[in-house]
Amino acid sequence: MNEHYERVAAELDEFAELADEELAHTVRNTGLCGWLSTSGEYPEWTGEFRADRELAARVCAACPVQRECLEWEFRTRGHATSGVWGPLPEDARRAIYKCWEERRDGGTVAGERP
Repeated sequence: MNEHYERVAAELDEFAELADEELAHTVRNTGLCGWLSTSGEYPEWTGEFRADRELAARVCAACPVQRECLEWEFRTRGHATSGVWGPLPEDARRAIYKCWEERRDGGTVAGERP
């Protein structure tokens, strides 16, 4: 497996014992996408898939809770992840998800989630 993917999955271990509600609260209230949706200051979406994905990735790139967001996406969507989260494209997230799942299922993380 790619070392970068393994490293990102290991970084998420920090959130393994965080309750779902607390994690969701952090992402919703601190994440830039949450702030944009509540402030009404949306980016100028073009309706073009590639351009909008790049715009979303730029918003995510400046976000202070990227890893929390990625953890939340893995918990809620798993391998079915779509869109831009954490600010990684789907193919990278799916590869990281495999590493994340192995760490959690393999007992690498103390207090891992079932």
